[in-house]
Amino acid sequence: MTGPRDAASRGPSTLAVHAGGPEPEAGAPVVGPVVHAATFFYAEEGDGELRYTRYSNNPTLQAVARRIAALEGTPAALVTGSGMAAMAMALLSLVRAGDHIVAARDLYGGTSTLLRTELPRLGVRTTFVDGQWADALEAETRVMVVEVPSNPLMRVPDLPAIAATAREAGVALVVDATFASPVNLRAADHGATVVVQSATKYLGGHSDLTAGTVAASAEMIERIGRTMRSFGPVLDPGAAARLERGIKTLAVRIARHNDNAAILADWLADHPAVASVVYPGRADHPDHAVAARLLRGGGGMLGFVVRGGDEVALAVLRRLRLLRVAPSLGSVETLVSMPRYTSHTALSEEERLERGIAPGYVRVSVGVEDVADLQADLDAALAAVC
Repeated sequence: MTGPRDAASRGPSTLAVHAGGPEPEAGAPVVGPVVHAATFFYAEEGDGELRYTRYSNNPTLQAVARRIAALEGTPAALVTGSGMAAMAMALLSLVRAGDHIVAARDLYGGTSTLLRTELPRLGVRTTFVDGQWADALEAETRVMVVEVPSNPLMRVPDLPAIAATAREAGVALVVDATFASPVNLRAADHGATVVVQSATKYLGGHSDLTAGTVAASAEMIERIGRTMRSFGPVLDPGAAARLERGIKTLAVRIARHNDNAAILADWLADHPAVASVVYPGRADHPDHAVAARLLRGGGGMLGFVVRGGDEVALAVLRRLRLLRVAPSLGSVETLVSMPRYTSHTALSEEERLERGIAPGYVRVSVGVEDVADLQADLDAALAAVC
């Protein structure tokens, strides 16, 4: 028999349960204590590290950050008060007035607003692309931003190719991998400089906390941490403890999300009230070949287009009884929303059509319920309207 596997080679379930946890010691707690303190005793340099919870070096926050780094396969990580805080701190640490960003057009609405509205006020420009990354690069380009998979159409861009373009240009690549989680995709393994997660979603997994994570090299995390200390979007230690507990079941939850979504996507594709289905695990998805190469599973997110357009789709949502109509994702319960009214409501109808968000498009974050019950609820709602 071989000996124990070293930490770097352990599987995602083992890392989710054990990474960053307390060392086994007689009489010590198996679960690390929650340190609610905002401040810590300190007088001078000889007292060691200056601890302050706003600096994100609270022991509870550090324990969660170590677990995140292990899952992402990066040397370091930090946690923030939300996913948007994670993205904002990453970008603000990498750009200054006069700089330029190249970003995928297919992005979460909050990230798009940050790039289109907030950063220009600081003198930072963004060019949005549909794949022509190299053509959009300028001498002032400092960052490239992409989501894998993307919101809300689950597009899966060729991350290694994008990373190669960034590397050749000497540009940082920031990847939002929230839809995949570190279980389905370790973006750093494919060339990401910085990996961002909205931990509100799959990492937390229970719709009961708001948090974000950033994973990167130790030098990059120190850089982002300095920016974070100035802006202050720290995660509360109590929320950090809930996040750590959620992460422990991440791998088993993602396996169920993957299985349920694949079954539901195939079932919806055969439903007479459904015009089309969007799911990276299906052969008819435009990025299926890339997804099969990059992702460890098809994911828990899918979309479908209801025949009849937005009003008919909205009527379907009103008749759901088991599936929850809510704008978030990544939780144990199945959550359903229409980007037309939630994440992409700021876009005009023409802009949504240009993005591929068809009238009647419904986004589903498939939970861990019995899939037959999800099918029955959807079938009844569709039959009542369509």
